[in-house]
Amino acid sequence: MMSSEKIREVGEGSSSIGGVITITPPPNNHHRQSSLSSSLPSTPQLSRYESQKRRDWNTFGQYLKNQRPPVSLPQCNYNHVLDFLRYLDQFGKTKVHLHGCLFFGQPEPPGPCTCPLRQAWGSLDALIGRLRAAYEENGGLQETNPFASGAIRVYLREVRDSQAKARGIPYKKKKKKKRPNLQIKASNNNEGATSSSFQLQST
Repeated sequence: MMSSEKIREVGEGSSSIGGVITITPPPNNHHRQSSLSSSLPSTPQLSRYESQKRRDWNTFGQYLKNQRPPVSLPQCNYNHVLDFLRYLDQFGKTKVHLHGCLFFGQPEPPGPCTCPLRQAWGSLDALIGRLRAAYEENGGLQETNPFASGAIRVYLREVRDSQAKARGIPYKKKKKKKRPNLQIKASNNNEGATSSSFQLQST
């Protein structure tokens, strides 16, 4: 009798039916197991790229809602995207020297200046890539994707060129030097190559 009374006192959720003491398992374990099982599939860990893409998409959607009048996603075109990119410049951290600045064209200026901060070209290019993918993932058609418009590519090219001149970064020269050198080396090798080397290259 003493042992059964002690079990009854310790066992949480126990009940006495017909003189027989039954002990039900604590509800905390079941709740903990169910919460773990339900939380695992519902909160998958996203990669850094996917997380950033979701944040960018939400930011762009909020930007459209704040327009006067608000713009819905089907109404969005490349002009809204261009306005969005210009809007982001106020949050940029890249110093872009103006033509009248003494440090114009210097990659490492020796002192501070009053030139504005802008979004770096590389950041904007990566942003457009994420938003272009997010647009189609959220039901947008590839044919009407405003982030894939030619006007966006022109804008990004202009930003890249202007920042390259202002900061003294030769983007184009770096890209053009690689391919011609490879072609020249290949042609030189071909001129002095034997018949066996041509067979290796063809296969």
